[in-house]
Amino acid sequence: MNTKFKHQIILKVAVVAFLCTFVLISSFSISFGKIEDGFKVSYVLLKPKYDSSSVLHNPLNGWVMYAARSADESYWDTEFFVPELGKKVKAIDYASACYIRTSWSSLNPKDGVYAWDNPNSRIAKLIKGAEKRGLPVAFRVVVDGRDQGQNTPKFVFEAGAKFYLENPENPNRQTPYPQDPIFRKYYTKFIEAFAKEFNDPKRTSFIDAYGLGKWGEAHHVVYQDLKTAETVDIEKTKEEVLDWVTDLYSRTFTKVPLIINYHRLVGHPESWAPANPNSERLLQKAIEKGYSLRHDAFGMTGYYQGWEKAFAKKWNFKRPIIMEGGWITSKTHSYWTDPSGKYRKGHPEDVRKGEFEASQEAHVNMMDFRVGDTDSWFEKSFALVQGFVAEGGYRLYPDEIKLPNQLKNKTATTITHSWKNTGWGYFPNNIPQWNHKYKVAFALLDASNQVTQIFVDQKAEPANWLKDKSVSYDLNVTVDLSKADYTWAVAIVDTTQENQPAIKLAIDGEVTSNGWVKLMDLAVQ
Repeated sequence: MNTKFKHQIILKVAVVAFLCTFVLISSFSISFGKIEDGFKVSYVLLKPKYDSSSVLHNPLNGWVMYAARSADESYWDTEFFVPELGKKVKAIDYASACYIRTSWSSLNPKDGVYAWDNPNSRIAKLIKGAEKRGLPVAFRVVVDGRDQGQNTPKFVFEAGAKFYLENPENPNRQTPYPQDPIFRKYYTKFIEAFAKEFNDPKRTSFIDAYGLGKWGEAHHVVYQDLKTAETVDIEKTKEEVLDWVTDLYSRTFTKVPLIINYHRLVGHPESWAPANPNSERLLQKAIEKGYSLRHDAFGMTGYYQGWEKAFAKKWNFKRPIIMEGGWITSKTHSYWTDPSGKYRKGHPEDVRKGEFEASQEAHVNMMDFRVGDTDSWFEKSFALVQGFVAEGGYRLYPDEIKLPNQLKNKTATTITHSWKNTGWGYFPNNIPQWNHKYKVAFALLDASNQVTQIFVDQKAEPANWLKDKSVSYDLNVTVDLSKADYTWAVAIVDTTQENQPAIKLAIDGEVTSNGWVKLMDLAVQ
């Protein structure tokens, strides 16, 4: 072997050995800083490897798996065949939350009796099943009885609450008037008990917190029986009702995101009509109390139109948006009659594409795996499922980090770090229930991956990271550790939970059991 070839091999081995000291580097450079107390501090510029495809189960982000009222715990293990993969997969593996849209009567069948307190009840098992699989739940509680049966508990009417009966042939489909004092008495008691149980961000993703009107969608709210002589000032009453119900939820659910449907006829006794001139003002009142947004007619182009698009645009990156598809394609709706002309009969994948495109335009954070339609997402539109995982909501990662790789103890140094969000949505750290609690943090780990020191950057604000725009920060720190070798790590932590890592990052690299992403070594002298 000639000498030149030997030198090449030695050089390659040295380079490989050097690279092995850096856990996640895809490229790097070294610059030398100033002399501190006679010690030369060297820095390494890291460019972590981006993970573009893994499902990141993060709060208010990603797919929401729906459950039917009649579902039991086994529902969460439902599988669907994916032709592209040639196998079945569980929908829950792609979801970040489990949504339960149910009735007040199912949760509160008798005065003071709550289904979640009975471990043998169907709803309690369903909730525990989601939690056992590692996902939080979300709720909408419906009180209107016109289409779905007795959604308000019978004891409320037996106590004297006034109600509307649309069809006398269905005497058990009673709909309470939301301005009625007896209704409010018992509903308030229920929501206070509900919040006592579920005002916990570890187990609850969000609360769909209006619940009035048909299907709880905030439209076609009943305040009077038009067949009687009773008259109600609708505009005045619906505003007073909206104020009452949003005050109730915002008072009781202080730690969990609250959602309201940005319906053009919010709180109004109609469903299909031009936008009411008061709708935007009423919705803004709810938003000012901390509400975020959703709409239940994505992809339904005859309904989700200019008003809805303009409203969503106004609140983009200020409040997160959750979508629900308007057309139910599984033998329920004639979706091929949509005025867009884009949906073919027998092709639910056309609707899935329409929903995806509308969601992209609205910059939504969450999309729906709704009961009855989930199979078409996996069997006919799996590329869109993957597309939303990769592009929708928020997907955060540090594209550059400059760190020291050797330091003298108690030497001040600067960590320079920049971040990108590759999703079309945003990380809603600014909503009142979160109150900017999520922060970028760097940690030094010992040989057993235990945290020895944490540095939290209070100035780095993840809510400001918008699609593909890199944002940089300088964090001044002083390492105060005994002489030894450590590992730099990074995370977005929850400052209300003792700075525990809380947000999964889009980095392809080693993650410790408690959520820190390992970066590179540091020698403390």
